[in-house]
Amino acid sequence: MTNEITGPHKDFEGIKKVDENGVEYWEARELLPILGYEKWQNAEEVIARAARACINSGQNVDNHFTRLSKMVKIGSNTAREVIDYKLDRYACYLVAQNGDSTKTEIALAQTYFAIQTRRQEVFDQLPDTEKRLFIRDEVTDHNKKLFKTARGAGVTQFGLFNDAGYQGLYGAPLSDVEQQKGIKKGELLDRAGSTELAANLFRITQTDEKIKKDNIRGDRAAQQTHFMVGGKVRQTIKEIGGETPENLPPEKHIREVKKELKQLKKTNKKLKGS
Repeated sequence: MTNEITGPHKDFEGIKKVDENGVEYWEARELLPILGYEKWQNAEEVIARAARACINSGQNVDNHFTRLSKMVKIGSNTAREVIDYKLDRYACYLVAQNGDSTKTEIALAQTYFAIQTRRQEVFDQLPDTEKRLFIRDEVTDHNKKLFKTARGAGVTQFGLFNDAGYQGLYGAPLSDVEQQKGIKKGELLDRAGSTELAANLFRITQTDEKIKKDNIRGDRAAQQTHFMVGGKVRQTIKEIGGETPENLPPEKHIREVKKELKQLKKTNKKLKGS
């Protein structure tokens, strides 16, 4: 399964983030300029209209619009606090729907987020097995992007870079985790369930973002960054009372799952035709 998006929509994909629960989100201060709102005051007005629309539709606005505060640099040695919003896919859809329809950017956003919202509705209806397959493909795609970013940052020791992320997230080197779980070398992600895969997806996407944002350079700095991000994800899991990933049981190899699913679809097709 490929999720590559080209054309103008790639801008929305480029700033998309994934939280520790595997949920996609966008930050308003990155999204609204792409929608043609360069002034934050105008952007806030659109967000306010979208939030009211959310309430009017019977939704809990706090589930979709999360107010954030962050520090931004305004000079070489100075920074100030600004307000931002974490917007999930539905919130972005409402922002696009309540934006200036004469803007070409808004029309593109309306199409993109309508498609993405429908895609999520389909995903939510999938059985656990297909969700696992979906997230595994997402992990593969984003891992490729992370390694491309790492290469551009001057990373040459990819084995150490990769293991640093696992050590942060799992609290132990990859080889130890594989031994603890009783799985073969190189099979961790292929034997991981949806919850474990979602944690790894968050580790991967956030490391990719931080390397770019902080202009991380060199093997040592990249390894430290990967380890730190993995550790942050691990700490978040602990704080919300979740099970740390090394203690999650391995599942059937993803290759076998794909094979069984393919066979099941073939059988169902035969039954329908009989």
